[in-house]
This record gives sequence, C-alpha cells and structure tokens, in this order.
Amino acid sequence: MNSGAGTDRARGSGTRSGLESDPDDVRVGPLEWPEFDETDYWSWERVQGRVGASLFTIWLIPTTVEALGLGRPTVPVLTLTVGYGVAYLAVWWLAQGWPPGRRIALVVALFALGIGYQVATGPASSPAVLGFAVSATMILLPLRWAARIGLACVGGATLASWLVQRQVDWQDILILALITVTTLSISRISRLVTRLHAAQAEVRALAVAEERARLARDLHDVLGHSLTTITVKTALARRLLESGAGQERVMEEIRDTEELSRRALADIRATVSGQRRGSLAVELVTARAALRAAGIEADLPRAVDDVAAGLEEPLAYVLREGVTNVVRHSGASRCTVRLGARWLEVVDDGPGPTEPTAAEGTGLSGLAERMAAVHGRLTAGPLPTGGYRLRAEVAE
Repeated sequence: MNSGAGTDRARGSGTRSGLESDPDDVRVGPLEWPEFDETDYWSWERVQGRVGASLFTIWLIPTTVEALGLGRPTVPVLTLTVGYGVAYLAVWWLAQGWPPGRRIALVVALFALGIGYQVATGPASSPAVLGFAVSATMILLPLRWAARIGLACVGGATLASWLVQRQVDWQDILILALITVTTLSISRISRLVTRLHAAQAEVRALAVAEERARLARDLHDVLGHSLTTITVKTALARRLLESGAGQERVMEEIRDTEELSRRALADIRATVSGQRRGSLAVELVTARAALRAAGIEADLPRAVDDVAAGLEEPLAYVLREGVTNVVRHSGASRCTVRLGARWLEVVDDGPGPTEPTAAEGTGLSGLAERMAAVHGRLTAGPLPTGGYRLRAEVAE
C-alpha cells in the first residue's frame, strides 16, 4: 500500500482508464471442432446417455440374423457386424476426446464398414443402416462438414437404391434423412451447452478475480488513508510529549488516534462484506483533521449539498486518496479542495517527490476505475506554477 500511494504522486501526466469487456460469444461456429467436456464425464447422467446411445447397436442383430438365414457369407457378415458395432461404440466411449485426425479416420472407417455391411447382408439390409456412420459424423466433425456429409450420404443412398433396385426405397431413405437431421440438431445443441458451461466457468472465475480486485482497491483506499492519519497524529502526540505540552492536548490526539483505529477496523469489516459506502461529508471532516495534524493549512468546502446524485461516493474516494497523498508525499504547506456538482479537485503547493517513477500507483489506478464506472475522468499531475493537482470530473 505504501509504494502504491508513493508512486501516485510521481506521475506527471494525466491518468485515465476504464474497464472494457466484450461479452462471450457462445455461438457454435460451423467449422469449429466439437470440444470434449471432461466435467463429470463419469457421472451417472452422462453414463446413462452413452449407454442409451450404445443400445442402438442392437438394431444390427435382426439384420444380421436375417442375412445369415438368407445364406449370406457367415464370416464377412459377422466380422462386419462386430466391426461396425465396435466402431460405433468407440464414438461414444473413446473418440470424443481424440484429436481431429483420428476422428476423421474413425468416421471414414465407419462409412467403409457400413457400406461393406450393407453389401454383405444384401437384401436383409437397408440404406438406413448407414445411420450409425452419419451419427458419428455429426458427433465428431465440424457442423458444416457433418451437414454436407450427411446430405451426400442421403443422396448417395438414394442413387444407389435406384441403381440396384431400379426403384427408390423411400421409407428407408426417409429414416436415414431423419437420422441425419435429428443427430445434426442434437449435436448442435450439445456443443452449445458445452460452450455455455465453459462460459459459465469463465464468468465465475472473472467474478472471483473482480471481487479480489475490489477488495484490494477498497482496502488500499481504507487503510492507506487511515494508517496515514494515525501515523501523523501519533507522531504529533509524540512531539507534544517531547516538547512538554499540556497533558490534555496530548490526550486529545491520543483519543483521536484511538477513534481512527476503531473507524478503520469498522471500515475494513464493511469492505470485506461489501457493505462499505463512501461519504463525502465524513471524508471532509477526516481530511481536515489529517491535514491539521500534519501541519498543513487546509482550505476545504464546508458543504456537499450541490454534489450530483450518485457521485458522492466516487468523489469521496478521490478526496480520501488525494489528501492521503498530500499528507504523505507532497511536502506541502497548503492544500486546497474545490468541489462542484460533478467534479472535485485537490491541489497542494508541495514540490512532490524528488525521484519520479514511471510506475502507476495502485491508488490512482483504483480511482480511475471508480471514475470510469460512473463515466468519469481522472487527471493528475504537477502544475506549471508548482504544486500538484488531482481532478476527478464526470461529464453531463
């Protein structure tokens, strides 16, 4: 905290900052590879879904039995049945975490096995059996690729049916088309849900980071000023004791220090709980006491009635930080505070630090964020005639 306040006065140029953020785009891109969501991968709900999808392989059994009953070659039929089914199961249990190259290879293998299975089973099969390969395409590949492959599969199955049978089996073609459209829609929704889960996790992380930044900023504002005032008043009490001043005068400073400590503790508790609100009137009283204890002549406003609604709190923080810097680092003999409806200015006649640094102080950075939140502007820097000025202003 000390270094932050010290570097605040070292900045010779104005300070302006704002918080800018772009909303997360959770739309699913047509050429975007589906992401593998490892969250709760083995949860009962997700396992149930994979088991349900895997049970569709039972659809191959009646076709295989019928093909064997028609005298189709046993070894090719059984081999292709097992291979096609295992490849489809791999889509649900293994392949969703694979890199793109292996996914493409699996999809190609599924189409090869599906076409081979349809040829091996002959009249017992139908074009709809390619639905397993189409489903894998929708799950593993980018949506644009998947849609085009699904359309090509439906068109190719229609053409093959015409060439082989001289007529189109519209019932089976319709089933294949419905599988294509349904799995494409489900895949799009699934990818959107995955993206939303990732966005929610990022929002939670950003919320935690923002809360930490708020605590750091508020604790700097609270402790920087309070500890500075306590240090100054304690030093004054020590000097009074050393000079032999009256006991009542020393006790007054000690009582003020005790009260400041209690107030700082209450402010810290309110800050941690997020309930602290700055009061411009209170800060004026505190600023007057701090400047007096530091031996700096104070020229402060006597009322805050003209301040616009909603600006009292951010301007109170500006006043607190400005006076803290004057007391600690300015070497000034006089401090002037001017206040308007939408602006506040703290000016001192001190020489400032002897060795400027380019680092931005925590205090001014936090103030700039507060002013940006109300669409305001913060400027700080030395004056041509000597001294230093801190100004906060909100345009109408």
